[in-house]
Amino acid sequence: MSREVISEEQRELDAMYTRLDEMRVDAQQRKKEAAFSSDGTPAGRFTRDALQYRYAEEVAALSAAEDKLCFGRLDTDDGESRHIGRMGLTDGTGERRQILIDWRAPAAAPFYTATALNPQGVSLRRHIRTRRRAVESVSDEYLQAADVVPETGDLGAAGDSALLEALNAPRTGRMGDIIATIQAEQDRIIRSDRNGVMVVQGGPGTGKTVVALHRAAYLLYTYRARLGGHGVLVIGPNQTFLSYISQVLPSLGESSVVLSTIGTLFPGVVAGAVDDGVVAELKGRPVMAKIIDHAILQRQWMPRRTREVLFDRMPVRLENSLLVKAQRRAWGSRLPHNRARQIFVRAVLDGLARQVAGRPGVKQSEEFDIKADVGEIRKQLASDEAVQAALVDLWPPIAAEQLVGQLLTSPSRLAFAAPMLSPRQRELLLRKDPLAWTVSDVPLLDEAAELLGEVAAGDAAWARRQAEELRFAQETLEAMNQSGAGQEDSGIGFTLGMISAEDLVRMNVEERSFASVADRAAADREWTYGHVIVDEAQELSQMAWRMVMRRCPLKSMTVVGDIAQTSDPAGATNWERTLRPHAKDRWRLEELTVNYRTPEEIMAVAEPVLTAIDPSLKVPESVRQSGSRPWVRSVPAADVPGAVAAAVLDEVASHEQGQVAVLVPAAGAAVIRSAVAAAVPGTSNDAGPGHRVAVLTVREAKGLEFDAVIVVEPERIARSGAHGMGDLYVALTRSTQRLGVVHSGRLPAVLSRLGHGPSGSASVAPAASDGAARSDAGAPGEPVGLFDVPERD
Repeated sequence: MSREVISEEQRELDAMYTRLDEMRVDAQQRKKEAAFSSDGTPAGRFTRDALQYRYAEEVAALSAAEDKLCFGRLDTDDGESRHIGRMGLTDGTGERRQILIDWRAPAAAPFYTATALNPQGVSLRRHIRTRRRAVESVSDEYLQAADVVPETGDLGAAGDSALLEALNAPRTGRMGDIIATIQAEQDRIIRSDRNGVMVVQGGPGTGKTVVALHRAAYLLYTYRARLGGHGVLVIGPNQTFLSYISQVLPSLGESSVVLSTIGTLFPGVVAGAVDDGVVAELKGRPVMAKIIDHAILQRQWMPRRTREVLFDRMPVRLENSLLVKAQRRAWGSRLPHNRARQIFVRAVLDGLARQVAGRPGVKQSEEFDIKADVGEIRKQLASDEAVQAALVDLWPPIAAEQLVGQLLTSPSRLAFAAPMLSPRQRELLLRKDPLAWTVSDVPLLDEAAELLGEVAAGDAAWARRQAEELRFAQETLEAMNQSGAGQEDSGIGFTLGMISAEDLVRMNVEERSFASVADRAAADREWTYGHVIVDEAQELSQMAWRMVMRRCPLKSMTVVGDIAQTSDPAGATNWERTLRPHAKDRWRLEELTVNYRTPEEIMAVAEPVLTAIDPSLKVPESVRQSGSRPWVRSVPAADVPGAVAAAVLDEVASHEQGQVAVLVPAAGAAVIRSAVAAAVPGTSNDAGPGHRVAVLTVREAKGLEFDAVIVVEPERIARSGAHGMGDLYVALTRSTQRLGVVHSGRLPAVLSRLGHGPSGSASVAPAASDGAARSDAGAPGEPVGLFDVPERD
């Protein structure tokens, strides 16, 4: 492109950054002023903290827009030009002329969807590449010219160039945004209606995760008044994955987002351990909800024999008839266990008070009022320690952790709660440590918490105090919203109208800081989100889905996954069977069909694995070739660690940039990691930034991508469990450029294409170290080697 065009775009970009700087300085100044705005009163502290939070969020959003502020331009048939970028900007004058349109705005949609056959009123689409604040290059597409290419549904030649540049860039350990290269099928899903559960099914490399995250940013932009105060929950498969995606939404100016795994979704519990396959499958069954219910029912069982408790030096009788009557009254309330306990206790105390009132010699007033006397006696009984101890024993208040922990460590409790399970199944569920939480336990804890409820507050003074605080918070909110009117609409959309008085009461009873939506939501099990995104959703059990659905009663969800990549023994094999019990007809299926990450050479190797999983499934079509054919190296079992280390050394020496992942079976991972770490200092089990080489199990690599991948012992991976073939498919498709395999014994039959590119010609395998390579054709049966023996410290 000519220098004149680049200079023209540079002038436009300079004006945008000037305006961005002005807005950032203004927000920083308002934040400083807000710090000294309190008059020392509770209302003043509320206002100060609220304003500081608002301006801090604004400064963060403006700072996040610094990189690639503008990346495109649309020229329309009527002569209008629109620059498209990371956020919306006006020129700051009284006219408030729009100088940059937010990529999520409807006016920006043609940048991603206009084609030669359907130009949507666009004559020219310009792609602007910048580095820091400088325009580096400009490329144009004339959508209504005579020689345009036929419609493909994706960006044209200039857009393809930008896309391929992004795809071929070295991985950094952090997922980047794709706002400059969103494709048409991705844009359709990003801008879809928020209602109901949308399932996005897509094979490896189709961009499911990044589409889901950009959908979250789009929904927060479009429905900010509805979603901003409740936030968006993003559930990922593991903490490594959450670290990998953690910068995407902040880079798009969004912070009202909670990132969580299933293992951290219950406040106060961080579960990272994974149960054995059979145990995980058992805990994931819907019948576990009934078992939890039975465990609570056991705590409400009434003794048949009468108990006596001393009160005022004389016994009162806890008879079965009295207790059963109180029990039925509590059950009739249909309240959770801990709240229903209040009804049970009151009914028992009423009965005991009548016993005391009817004692011979009890002094009664001349005008006997049985209600008044019983009420006074009931208060005395309620404060008596012996009576309190007896009632706690009968209908105990109990926490979810206590209930589930005791259930999984007590054969008698489990036998009562789970008669529908076989003795062998109950034995598998039992363990010694009641607090040794696994990922599969967390949905059980959430189910228990839902059925138990919070401990009811029976203190009248406490209730009055809460009402006063709520009334005060409501008045404060009204004052703050009035003072915040007239803010510039810059595409950020800050408002306190989305925060309720109840939120303020929870946030700031004392002089605590004004917490963010994400902070408050993450700490509150009963928080309901405006939208929920579930990544690698095929891994969730039915019990996990019950927990997730509670977080969003309106069923506004984006669920992304690939049935072919299911690893969890309790995971999904069919979307309809998985979601219909929870969402009924309020779900729909969308598919991504284009593979942007995995090159043709690697997908040619992975295709037979997919066919073995489900012959009806088709591999997504790759948009590119990498020029590197996958290789295979066969060595004796004892030489596997050394061969893997040598292969990693070759990869690091041959390529100056990019991340390398070694994917191994769970058994033996430590041995491989030690061998690679000895050869390549800095090797880690963390795939984050700064780690050039990572040794991971397949589950740890879920949702991640690397420049090069070395798969170790694929046969062991394929036989690792009920969904072992899915794990192998995942392992083979994590690479954006190069794939290698190191193994002993025989290769799985599904890898017959390994060592051949798309054309069928054999690739050259790197030379084996510490032992000569041997052909699989004459290999003996399974050798006893590294992955057949237990690990030792």
